[in-house]
Amino acid sequence: MKLEELRRIADLLRERNRIDGEIAAHIGRPMTSGHLGEWIAAEIFDVELEQSASAAAWDGHFRFGPLEGRSVNVKWYLRREGILDLTSPLMPDEYLVMTGPVGAATSSLGGTRAWRIDSVYLFDAVGLRDHLLAGGRKVGTASSVRTALWAQAEIYPKPVNPRLVLEQDQVEALRLFAPAE
Repeated sequence: MKLEELRRIADLLRERNRIDGEIAAHIGRPMTSGHLGEWIAAEIFDVELEQSASAAAWDGHFRFGPLEGRSVNVKWYLRREGILDLTSPLMPDEYLVMTGPVGAATSSLGGTRAWRIDSVYLFDAVGLRDHLLAGGRKVGTASSVRTALWAQAEIYPKPVNPRLVLEQDQVEALRLFAPAE
């Protein structure tokens, strides 16, 4: 047994628990990528979150702009691996997906998953589902989404998808979560 290594890991976990507790105090929910992603989306994209964090199919509704009133399921993937968890049979109107760097879905052995936002995508949920089904793809947990669809859905940093054009303050807020240079 490597007691010194165990001791160091225990110390790091205590520090992480302290930080997670501080974040939870700000967001009002336990610190997970799902809850924090929803909170970030609510702040930056003006999403009114559902009272229950376990609401089926969607996390909230857009409060303003071209998507006002539309339901949204928020995802924060620490790496964009080409997969998206889709709800079924209930579906939101939109999927708002924040991701870290692009990478293949490979073994996590020896790697890290940094808490960062490199890109944001907006998918029309029904359109995406119909496209996947027409191509013979599975719809549900870990649905495979082609690179071209990710590119078409991008709203940050490249404003490709015209359905949601970000204001400068939203872009600046997202940059706060960019990787350190």
